[in-house]
Amino acid sequence: MFHRFFTVLATCILALTLALPTLVNAQKLNQQLAGGSVLEVIKRRGTMKIGMSTFVPWAMRDKNGELIGYEIDVAKKLAEDMGVKAEFVPTAWDGIIPALLAGKFDIIIAGMSITPERNLTVNFSLPYANSGIQMVANKELADGFSTLEDFNKPEIVLAVRRGATPATAAKRMMPKATLRQFDEDALALQEVLNGKAHAFVTSTPTPAFEALKHPDKLFLPIAEPFVQGAEGFALRKGDPDALNFFNNWIMLHQQDGWLKERHDYWFKSRDWAGQVME
Repeated sequence: MFHRFFTVLATCILALTLALPTLVNAQKLNQQLAGGSVLEVIKRRGTMKIGMSTFVPWAMRDKNGELIGYEIDVAKKLAEDMGVKAEFVPTAWDGIIPALLAGKFDIIIAGMSITPERNLTVNFSLPYANSGIQMVANKELADGFSTLEDFNKPEIVLAVRRGATPATAAKRMMPKATLRQFDEDALALQEVLNGKAHAFVTSTPTPAFEALKHPDKLFLPIAEPFVQGAEGFALRKGDPDALNFFNNWIMLHQQDGWLKERHDYWFKSRDWAGQVME
């Protein structure tokens, strides 16, 4: 009886002795990961560098040249809650992920839709916004058009922002149409206003806003978005602490209603329109 007890005790002690180095190494690894997190970099620097790109109503310039919009409010609030300053790094959309990977900034907060392809390269937070993809069309060129098939023809020109999710959706949903790509939403929209493209495919609520703004030239051929999306913060892989913090920040501000209040202001009202540069 006693022999069996001591045998079991010795076995347990041996197992603990063998496991101890593994536990110590795991603890060291966790400490190294925490110390290397972008959160620590941000706190030491005192600023959070945010990669972004301007498009209505996510991020825009007001009449004084200052950045305003939903993304700007979100990023400033995030930085404030971290006790640091927000530093915005305007970046061309088609180069924004490579710039993140190169360390040009700490995080992308730019209305970036979560997609499997992007997720292979970067990590995404929980969604902090949900938008759809819609189009606004030239009244003269697209007169009578009311379905995706009406636009799915080789002679139809669709203006899109290069590298953005709406461009991918337009190519998938209307593969026969001719895509004309631009670096900025404003340039793509202008192509439609000038009668050089049939429609501009982009994220909501821009199509509805532009149709209201230019009722003599533009209209919504399809009333509802034809693709639904979810937007998240993007950050470099291998940083579980940062991902945990950003996910919890989003969850808490969804629960307290702050994200909804800001989203409704920028996406469901036009109270801010007078602030924006034409």
